[in-house]
Amino acid sequence: MDLLNALVAFLNFVVIPAASYGAQLAVGALGVTLIFGILRFSNFAWGDTMAFGTMVVILVTWLFQSLGISIAPLPTALLALPFAIAITSALLLGTDRVVYRFYRKQKAKPIILVIVSAGVMFVMNGLVRIIIGTEEQNFADGGRFLISAGDFKAWTGLAEGLAIKGTTAVTLVTALLTMAALFWFLQKTRTGKSMRAFSDNEDLALLSGINPDRVVQVTWVIAAALAVIAGTLYGLDKSFRPFIYFSLLLPIFASAVVGGLGSPMGAVAGGFVVAFSEVVVTYAWKKVLTYVLPASLAPDSLMQLLSTDYKFAVSFSILIIVLLFMPNGLFNKGK
Repeated sequence: MDLLNALVAFLNFVVIPAASYGAQLAVGALGVTLIFGILRFSNFAWGDTMAFGTMVVILVTWLFQSLGISIAPLPTALLALPFAIAITSALLLGTDRVVYRFYRKQKAKPIILVIVSAGVMFVMNGLVRIIIGTEEQNFADGGRFLISAGDFKAWTGLAEGLAIKGTTAVTLVTALLTMAALFWFLQKTRTGKSMRAFSDNEDLALLSGINPDRVVQVTWVIAAALAVIAGTLYGLDKSFRPFIYFSLLLPIFASAVVGGLGSPMGAVAGGFVVAFSEVVVTYAWKKVLTYVLPASLAPDSLMQLLSTDYKFAVSFSILIIVLLFMPNGLFNKGK
């Protein structure tokens, strides 16, 4: 019985939260690696692009709620996703036309585009704060739990309860569908194959008649969709504040680097590696170990390697280790 309680505690406080967080990082890292693979630069404005897309979702969600429109027990935010993707796509396409295209035509070095993206980041962050403010916004509605801890205890008779939030289920299902749709698009459609060819060898792709402007436009639209979805899933599961998404830039980039920048499959794997590492290192293992160990060996301390305040330090450490010992990542294609 104690082993079952330990397993439930492990699932409840480690596996389920890490899987949800990993799915959010994976979708975000897909956008980073897509931009890097095709547009050839690391987009430092990515976190604030997620913040902008999530802000639009929140505003549209509030509008729908005021009109009595919902899809209960699912979050109303899911209805707002298409509108936010369209508006964010327009923003990114406009930013590309006004800012990035000039440097791309000049064949500027990637570091120049990175610096330019940092400037875009500050503009986007200011825009979001002006429109929605800096206060925390909770916009999750619909069913709160698929399984509550109390119900689980009543069903099983265990001392530990297993809780699965509705937002966790929405995160996992939406992320899975998003990743499947993206991989299908890249592998099966003509446009997706053109994007892969452009990413693998730009000069050869141009000689083959691939329109680079169209590839760039499609890339930004897909990136906008990934930013909106990743930001919304994170906001539903946690909460929304503009600066949270700036902080997410580190674990998202760490996820992309762990998997190998330019590799979509690597981005997904890296997201879960980073998420599970953060949760495992910052979780207080006292409860689980108390069930597993004899009473004489039960720990008195929390058995926590790092406080949750330092979870981004785990991402940074993983990033440094990978860059030192495996700079091409897990799934890099050799670029």
